[in-house]
Amino acid sequence: MSSKSLPILVAGGGIGGIAAALALTRQGFEVTVLEQAAELGEIGAGIQLGPNAFAAFDALGIGEQARARAVYTDEMVMHDALDESLVGRIPTGDAFRRRFGNPYAVIHRADVHRSLLEGAQASDRIRVRTGTTVQRIEQDDEGVTVHDAQGRAHRGLLLVGADGVKSAVRRQYIGDEARVSGHVVYRAVVDRQDFPADLRWNAASIWVGPNCHLVHYPLRGGEQYNVVVTFHSRDKEEWSVREGSRAEVLSYFDGICPKARQLIELPKDWKRWATADREPTDRWVHGRTVLLGDAAHPTLQYLAQGACMAMEDAVTLGEAMARHPANHAAAFALYQRSRVARTARVVLSAREMGRIFHAKGVERLVRNELWKDRSPERFYDAMEWLYGWTVDNCIQED
Repeated sequence: MSSKSLPILVAGGGIGGIAAALALTRQGFEVTVLEQAAELGEIGAGIQLGPNAFAAFDALGIGEQARARAVYTDEMVMHDALDESLVGRIPTGDAFRRRFGNPYAVIHRADVHRSLLEGAQASDRIRVRTGTTVQRIEQDDEGVTVHDAQGRAHRGLLLVGADGVKSAVRRQYIGDEARVSGHVVYRAVVDRQDFPADLRWNAASIWVGPNCHLVHYPLRGGEQYNVVVTFHSRDKEEWSVREGSRAEVLSYFDGICPKARQLIELPKDWKRWATADREPTDRWVHGRTVLLGDAAHPTLQYLAQGACMAMEDAVTLGEAMARHPANHAAAFALYQRSRVARTARVVLSAREMGRIFHAKGVERLVRNELWKDRSPERFYDAMEWLYGWTVDNCIQED
């Protein structure tokens, strides 16, 4: 194959990888997605979608599908998990939409992936190869070759490393260690009939406590509820996902008020994440290879922006390639310059938000006073840097 006929390879078929494939094909490129799983899909439960996520959906051509599957909340609300007091409330109705041009919503992670996948399936420029585990990458003047664990070689013009938090692409080119947080996240989905009537709020709700917090919000038209609990582990943790233990969850929430405590009594099955991120890097570009999503900037969950950032990356990469369609080095440099500082701010802000959520003692009192009676407009001002992203402002020119 000549270099002109080669596709762009995308390592990873998750949210970031499929979004990247869509963004690149919308600019006229052929794409081959290499996914290690036997079939495309997403693990996890609910995620939150800021206005920036909807701007990305629209730019990727799947706004209608994603909007149809989302649940639109009336507010974001925070309570103190010890005494049930209201800490802060952020309305997400008409005023919020006018300010940011898009709504706030919650959705099942699988429904985001399904919407992206429908867009990909409608394109004749995207090919997906499942059962393909990236092992090693070689580059030359004409292209890039990905060698997989199954003994095959895949040739492409460029490679986008969108292979997640334990990226094989990042391991080869950067090789940095993960920063294990010691924070453990349990996630579950509960049917409406099993969810407490006094917590069936149309809100993204969080209960903040000492070294812990609990989250709940509706999914799939309110027929299900997402339940998430987070705590500081007493054990040394390694970055992992596995089945959870009800007994472990119960052991970490002494002193939590009865209303919030109902949440940890609900799920029959938990999935357990021991979380980690990495120190931000400005080295996303490695010749004909570039990083995207969690491979570039894995983050803790405290800003609810992991999937949103991956889709922003994808849109920005597509826009950068549109500006330099015949010069990948210039396109990659523009993409990196446009994304590094923003995503690093998300990584570092998420760490700090985790500390604020989990405040105890006097720090807890300061947090509660900080947000008590704050007006919606002041909250909106504080969110402008995050939620104000659009395809029109995503490129950072020289």
